[in-house]
Amino acid sequence: QAQVVESGGGSVQAGQSLRLSCTVSGVIFESYAMGWFRQAPGQEREFVSAISRASMTYYGDSVKGRFTISRDNAANTVYLQMDNLKPEDTARYYCAVGSSPIARTASRNYDHWGQGTQVTVSS
Repeated sequence: QAQVVESGGGSVQAGQSLRLSCTVSGVIFESYAMGWFRQAPGQEREFVSAISRASMTYYGDSVKGRFTISRDNAANTVYLQMDNLKPEDTARYYCAVGSSPIARTASRNYDHWGQGTQVTVSS
């Protein structure tokens, strides 16, 4: 059974950076796309970023130019570098294993999810 564990969240001020990590076990990590989503209280889950098996990357409009996704297949880990954080980035961030090698933006295309890590950005 797949296990997905996120880490690296925290509380920062606007303009600062955080790096989220997501380590996966129980699946052939290198075979699948990986995605990051976020959800703020009272809001729907939002696509943040995804990376395909071939390391093609995709970003939501609200984070383009500020966030960078990467993967380390040897470590079964995907990262989300978040720079120039804004208060509107405050949310719980979830990592997910895609159902295919292709990176997609819809959450229905992801099979295994972590418990999330909280990111809070104050102004």
